[in-house]
Amino acid sequence: MEQSDDKVLENALANGADHSMNQTAAVSPLKAYLNSLRVDLMSYMTKFQWDKAKYPTALPLSSLADIITKEVSQMETELKSRAAAYSSVKTSLQSMEYKLHGSLQTCSLKDIVRKEDLVTSEHLTTLLVVVTRGSYLQWERTYESFSQFVVPRSSRKLYEDGEGGVFSVTLFKRAVCEFKAKAQESKFTVREYSFDLEAKQEQERQQRSIQKKEQYGIFVRWLKVNFSQVFIAWIHLKALRVFAESVLRYGLPVNYQALLLHTDKKRSKKLREDLASLFKHLDPTASNSKTDVSFDIPGLCQPEYLSYICFYINTNLLELS
Repeated sequence: MEQSDDKVLENALANGADHSMNQTAAVSPLKAYLNSLRVDLMSYMTKFQWDKAKYPTALPLSSLADIITKEVSQMETELKSRAAAYSSVKTSLQSMEYKLHGSLQTCSLKDIVRKEDLVTSEHLTTLLVVVTRGSYLQWERTYESFSQFVVPRSSRKLYEDGEGGVFSVTLFKRAVCEFKAKAQESKFTVREYSFDLEAKQEQERQQRSIQKKEQYGIFVRWLKVNFSQVFIAWIHLKALRVFAESVLRYGLPVNYQALLLHTDKKRSKKLREDLASLFKHLDPTASNSKTDVSFDIPGLCQPEYLSYICFYINTNLLELS
């Protein structure tokens, strides 16, 4: 959210409705509207229902897991593409703005140079040269010697700051290349400048700024929709794991109850102690340790073996970051 970090939670919402035409066509307009209402993550959790239209329960568990994996993988691929496109526009604009407000070698001269400062005729032209503060005297003594076609005493200081100044000098057009080469040898920087070039650069900056604003709006809207879909897929995957782990633990026929327990960091330790005591008879060999389950990452963290099946879900996204 860039400069709108305080609005993250306002946009990190979930929507239990499937956005496909098949499902919305099968329900009444009122129900479709109600389904489209986006709710906070905790509300979605407490009212969770398995989406049979999106994840048919007639399919094998492995197929359901594959559907979720493929769905999230596609969103991740698109996310990378959209993020790269937006980052490119943003970086380009930042580069333009840096040059605009940068040093005398790169900054915009539109508020420094006036039309009367530049001599432009069939044979004469004016160059703009950046001179450091410590080289003012050297510039005044040497610039006329850079070419025999420099107009004597034509140098004028147009602007200066803490680094140095911008000087103008008038000469014959045929001597421009010679003058630039001699100036470079003496550590003076000749700025390429024209009013047409300045206007073109300003137009490019404005267009890129508009493009960034448009891309940002499109990107955030896409993120809002797809964050919701990823979160929904994640919760379905949690439910799938509860089912699979419970069958593996307690066997067939399926006979277990899935619950959602809402707690916080302060009370989670006490809750786990109570659960361990309450369900110890289900498996006396289970661990009764008090390690944190906040980092339940399959394949990376070895889950603690408990007498009951437990998966941790953190809905506080700002806390995670």
